[in-house]
Amino acid sequence: MPVYLTEKALKKLKADIHHARTVERKRISNEIAEARSHGDLSENAEYDAAKEAQGKLEARIAQMENTLAEARVLDEDDVDASKARILSTVRFRNSRTGKEKVVTLVSAPEADISNGRIPITSPIGKGLLGKGVGEEAIIHVPAGELHVKILEITRNGQ
Repeated sequence: MPVYLTEKALKKLKADIHHARTVERKRISNEIAEARSHGDLSENAEYDAAKEAQGKLEARIAQMENTLAEARVLDEDDVDASKARILSTVRFRNSRTGKEKVVTLVSAPEADISNGRIPITSPIGKGLLGKGVGEEAIIHVPAGELHVKILEITRNGQ
């Protein structure tokens, strides 16, 4: 399944993979060698911890490589602002509280909830996708239903 990324996110992913392969692998390899030098491996907690860290790193590298293989770069200038789509910035109002919120819909690897960048796979992201200005959406969240009205959609989620 494709993973949609901005050019910036693709560059960051490639840099993260490179760092994990070159810096992190070497660091963990050195930790394993250091732990081995302490003798009996059967009761060596440092060795066990380093081997576990190595396994986690290799799994993380494999996951990042899979994401890279599935990556499709989105041209942010081509994002249509008539409906909420990936890379759209959406301003909406909670019908119950009257509070407004602005979010940018992004792919999961680019999500940064503290900065208003929510993944399209999240309940709010799914609820907003495909909606236009003036439309209402009922979003199913863990706390129940969230009723919102789309006030504005702009393109280029940067």
